[in-house]
Amino acid sequence: MSSQFVGLLVLYLAILLACAPFLGRYIRRAVEDGNYSLTAWGRPLERLLYRLGGVRADAGMGWTQYAVAVLAFNLLGVVAVYALQRLQGMLPLNPQGFGAVSPDSAFNTAISFVANTNWQGYGGESTMGYLTQMLALTVQNFLSAATGIAVVFALMRGFARQSAATIGNFWVDMTRVTLYVLAPIATVIALALVSQGVTQNFDAYKEASLVTPVEYSQPKLDAAGQPVLDAQGKPVTEDLKTDRQTLAMGPVASQEAIKMLGTNGGGFFNANSAHPFENPNGLANLLEMLAIFLIPAALCFTFGEMVGDRRQGVAVLASMTVIFVAMACVAAMSEQMATPALAGLPVDHAASLLQAGGNMEGKETRFGIAASALFATITTAASCGAVNAMHDSFTAIGGLVPMLLMQLGEVVFGGVGSGLYGMLVYAVLAVFIAGLMIGRTPEYLGKKIEVYEMKMTAVAILVTPLLVLLGTSVAVMTEAGRAGVFNPGTHGFSEILYALSSAANNNGSAFAGLSANTPFYNTLLAAAMWFGRFWIIIPVLALAGSLAAKKRVPVSGGTMPTHGPLFVVLLVGTVLLVGALTYVPALALGPVAEQLQGAVTATAAK
Repeated sequence: MSSQFVGLLVLYLAILLACAPFLGRYIRRAVEDGNYSLTAWGRPLERLLYRLGGVRADAGMGWTQYAVAVLAFNLLGVVAVYALQRLQGMLPLNPQGFGAVSPDSAFNTAISFVANTNWQGYGGESTMGYLTQMLALTVQNFLSAATGIAVVFALMRGFARQSAATIGNFWVDMTRVTLYVLAPIATVIALALVSQGVTQNFDAYKEASLVTPVEYSQPKLDAAGQPVLDAQGKPVTEDLKTDRQTLAMGPVASQEAIKMLGTNGGGFFNANSAHPFENPNGLANLLEMLAIFLIPAALCFTFGEMVGDRRQGVAVLASMTVIFVAMACVAAMSEQMATPALAGLPVDHAASLLQAGGNMEGKETRFGIAASALFATITTAASCGAVNAMHDSFTAIGGLVPMLLMQLGEVVFGGVGSGLYGMLVYAVLAVFIAGLMIGRTPEYLGKKIEVYEMKMTAVAILVTPLLVLLGTSVAVMTEAGRAGVFNPGTHGFSEILYALSSAANNNGSAFAGLSANTPFYNTLLAAAMWFGRFWIIIPVLALAGSLAAKKRVPVSGGTMPTHGPLFVVLLVGTVLLVGALTYVPALALGPVAEQLQGAVTATAAK
């Protein structure tokens, strides 16, 4: 592990943890306090929106009403995003004249952006016009992020209230989160990114002449834009040569800001944050990494404020940080070492002033190994999915880290809102386990955890493993699933497992070797994304409703403290234990087997 990585990690955490408490308090006041002075500027607009929507801001909702509102709103979002893609050819702000997106790709993308996954089976700059990028994708980046924050507020109210029949008003929560939290911060980040060179315009694409012609190979596509397969079902490639380069333009910074802040991850360009127009330099890269964790970290302090004990939020944040730092260090050390195939060569692989050292394949030289490994850990610890390096080119263990972070349920900071409510579900499980060990009815924040709460907790925790493992099984057992694999064997299995882990856990990053823009994968992954999002939200809201109706139990001598180091250890252990028990067999067939194969190859080479 290089000193450069350690310094970058320390700087990153120092800035993040310095900002999070202040933002956490602001978020609580902005959403909960209708008379907060810092949000007075938007109150006339807020009231206007309520009148237009026929919403009574003072009317609370039970958990079933809240859940119906969440589902109805997001179903409407799917329809809107799908329609905009299919009608794209007739819409303005489309200087390249892109036609309608294919039905299966449009369906997959609509589900993806509504579910805060932002999985992209297409190249943004070669598929989507500016209006589609803004009205369909960027707008949904705000709304899907706001949905996650609204749901976690509902759960926090469940812990904070007692003998209550309501958990808030979904429409009020959505309005205030979007208007007072996401929009202002995203505007500031967008302007900062523009200052660093991120594109923001409506110009047509530019043509540039290359000094040296470029020869390259790419998959051959049919008239429908699907890969052409040979008789064995493998993709056909074609050799091309060009002396021209098209430079894509567009309103990039405005989408990039909310892409990171809302832990969305959907890039304007196919290369995502590895593209210099999205992420031009080290300062922009640091800003984007900070934006990813900013709200998830702040919400931990919001949680502490909501339940009247800031130490509770600090304990949750500490648990997230412990897992994150450990995973980041493993990824950095793995990438800093030479790949097994090269380890036997008589070459010095150590990092120095003259060379990056380690595994630079798939990484941008302007970021190097340290910033790439840290970015990969951050984006998969959070439910973001943005990438500044190709995860498919990481070492076997380096690639295992982002895969495992997703498989833990995206609770290590996680998506905005979704990470915290996922971690709180694990906290309920942790106190239940502790209660079993001492023979006492478990309590968390003064609420007894009984049969109903544990049923909802079990459903929320087990949904994504079911989707990941079942979906992976379907893909590897069918011809259509295997046809998209460019690298057969253990790495090909890892690509499929990574894709389903990413989709079901609403991350959106990918191992690039899987050709997933096919009717089979577009449908399979869309189902995983939808159920991976809303089959968790519904039991979380049910848990919130049940907790809100309970009375608070006074603290007694047998009450387990949930704000100290012991609880942090218990919570971290619970998260890792569930992940290990669920996914170790699948990981053994993929990245673990690949690492062992590489070690055997390196030994044979010597």
